[in-house]
Amino acid sequence: MEKKPPRFAADLSLLLVALVWGLTFVSVKNALAEIAPFSFNLYRFTLAAMLLFAMAPRRVLRLKKETVLAGLVLGLFLFGGYSLQTIGLLYTTASNAGFLTGLVVVLVPLLLAIQTRKSPPVSAWAGALSAFAGVALLSLQTSLQLNPGDVLVIFCAVCFALQVIFVGRYCHDHDIIQLVFLQLAAVALLSGAGAMLTEKVLLPHSFTANIWQALFITAVLATTFAFFVQATMQKYTTPTRTAVVLSAEPVFAAFFAAVLLGEILGERILLGGGLIVLGMLIAESSVFSWPCSQKLFAKRGG
Repeated sequence: MEKKPPRFAADLSLLLVALVWGLTFVSVKNALAEIAPFSFNLYRFTLAAMLLFAMAPRRVLRLKKETVLAGLVLGLFLFGGYSLQTIGLLYTTASNAGFLTGLVVVLVPLLLAIQTRKSPPVSAWAGALSAFAGVALLSLQTSLQLNPGDVLVIFCAVCFALQVIFVGRYCHDHDIIQLVFLQLAAVALLSGAGAMLTEKVLLPHSFTANIWQALFITAVLATTFAFFVQATMQKYTTPTRTAVVLSAEPVFAAFFAAVLLGEILGERILLGGGLIVLGMLIAESSVFSWPCSQKLFAKRGG
C-alpha cells in the first residue's frame, strides 16, 4: 500500500516550486544582459521539451492529430506569454514582472466571463479591483504613463490566462504530458523563428555562466522538475491550499530581486505588489475549482 506524504510535506514541496518560479525572474533578467529574448527562449524551451521527452518518450510518441492541433493552439498562447514577459524584463524590474505576471489568476475568471457571457463571481470582481489598484501603484509614473516593460508583462498575463482557459477546454480529451510537450516544442520553434528574423543567434559555445545558470533554473527546475513535483504532490493537498501556496511566487520574485539584483522595494512597490497578491488570493476560489487548471503551473515563472 502506497504511503501518502503528510499534507505539510505536499504544501512544502509546492512552496519550493513557487520559490523556483520566483527565482526565474532574476535569472532571466541576468541572462538578458548577454543574450537576446527570442534566442534565450529558443534554448530554454528546446531543453525543456527534450527533458520531458526523455522522461516520458512512449507517452509523447503516441500523438494523435487532434492532440497536435490542441497543443499548437496552447503553444501559441504560451509563446505570446513568454515572449512578452522576456522582452518586458528588458524594460522593467524583476519584482514588477513577478507581481504583474500573477495577474493571470485575476484575469482568468474575467476572460472566461467574456467567453461564456456570464458574470463572474463577486470574488473575481473584488480580486480584479484589488489587482488593478496594485498595477496602478506599480506601473503608473508621475506623468500617469505606464512603464512600457510593465505593459508588455500585463499583456503576457493575458496570454497566460487564455492558455489556462483553453487548457481547461482541452485537458479532458487529451493526454496532459502530450499537451505540455507540444506547447514546449511550439514555443521553441516559434522562438527560433523570431530569433532568426530579428536577432543574432548566440551559439551555445559562447554562453556565459549567467546564461547557463538561467537555462538550468528555467528549463530544468522551473519546468521539468516543477511539473513532476506538482503532479506528484498536488493530489495530497487541496486545490485551494495549492492556489494559496503557489501565490507566493511573486513574493519570492520580489525577495530575490532585492537580494540578488539590489532592486529597492520601496513602499510603492510593496503596497502595489501586496494589492496584486491580495487580488490573486481573493480571486483564487473562482479559478482553481476548474478541473485540470492546476496541472499547468509548471510553465509559469520568468
